[in-house]
Amino acid sequence: MSKMNSTAGNLAIPLIEGRRGEKLRRLPLQQLEENELSPLDSATTDNETFPTIAVVIPAHDEAEGILKVIQALPKNWVHEVVVTDNASNDGTAGVAEALGATVLHEDRKGYGWACLKGLEYLSQKPEQPDIVVFLDADYSDFPEELPLLVAPILEGKADLVIGSRAMGKREKGSLTPQQIFGNWLATRLLRLIYGACFTDLGPFRAVRWDALQKINMQDKTYGWTVEMQLKAAKLGLRATEVPVRYRRRIGHSKISGTVKGVLGAGYKILWTLFRYSR
Repeated sequence: MSKMNSTAGNLAIPLIEGRRGEKLRRLPLQQLEENELSPLDSATTDNETFPTIAVVIPAHDEAEGILKVIQALPKNWVHEVVVTDNASNDGTAGVAEALGATVLHEDRKGYGWACLKGLEYLSQKPEQPDIVVFLDADYSDFPEELPLLVAPILEGKADLVIGSRAMGKREKGSLTPQQIFGNWLATRLLRLIYGACFTDLGPFRAVRWDALQKINMQDKTYGWTVEMQLKAAKLGLRATEVPVRYRRRIGHSKISGTVKGVLGAGYKILWTLFRYSR
């Protein structure tokens, strides 16, 4: 792995070191309101000591969305894009491959299964990335905000960074009422049970590779995001949130778009929260 350097070390970005029991301090939104990606976009990313960043994107029938997601990623920041095709039937894999992504195939349906497949692939490479970014394939997140997301890690002030939709600007209708309530409930339980202060379980997140190994992710489906956050709290890792924008997804949601999906996700998140509380 590359050695972390201080390329971003002198940036005036207020951060929150979310150690267990500490309250997260919100970051200013003005950085996201400008057309510029972030102050980090001018950093030098082509030198040998700059950390390597791999982006893992789980995808199930997201051919249209994955096209826009990969195209929007800041190419000079990303070392490798790994797309796990999770039993798609719409040509998602072909689109991702044509755009230069490494495409893996996981026929066992589940968000966690797809993410674990990506991590398995990265773990078997001769050199692992310094940072792994997880990103959805539906184009609801803003991939161009990746530099802002990884900034706390580059500054050596965080091991895990969550892109918070609750703190950022959301397009009307981008989150359903049940998603908003579910996030509120889950983050309150995270605080009550684990002393971890988060505002969101957002899928757009960055984590140091060495921290990810300590976390030892296990969940195969909807509990993936909350498992990562609660384990980070239990391990005493430094967790930070930054505000990110969020918009209506491309296509139909496989989770929030159905009653079965909503109930299944809600149950799994709650089950995961209480499973690790012992």
